[in-house]
Amino acid sequence: MGLEIQQQCVQLSNIAVSDTHGENSPYFAGWKAYDENPYHDFTNSSGVIQMGLAENQVSFDLVEKYLKDHPEDYKGFRENALFQDYHGLISFRTAMATFMEQIRGGRAIFDPQRIVITAGATAANELLTFILANPGDALLNTLLPRV
Repeated sequence: MGLEIQQQCVQLSNIAVSDTHGENSPYFAGWKAYDENPYHDFTNSSGVIQMGLAENQVSFDLVEKYLKDHPEDYKGFRENALFQDYHGLISFRTAMATFMEQIRGGRAIFDPQRIVITAGATAANELLTFILANPGDALLNTLLPRV
């Protein structure tokens, strides 16, 4: 028995249904500006500095050398290390969907294309707030103590 939703239970916020996310968001406008005019100490000191990405490239040379010496560990390291899809890796979303189906005893089917992976509970709460709340809405977030 698959999980079927016959009607929408929760209305999405104006932000979630607008065209200002994904490639049309201000975040990606910043990326486009950076791609077109990246900063460089000597060749382009008036260029754009990308400040919206937490990507550590300091040790790539060391990691890549290790992976060249140990090709069995390579398996797409660079593509995963520079991963940009804000939904999460499809391989991980597929694994998560399979896991969720197993723990539900096969009573529900989860579509990996409709799963979004976040970097933690805080990111998930922020994402849900933008999806579900409109300006002026209030949110109550409670944390119950462990007993």
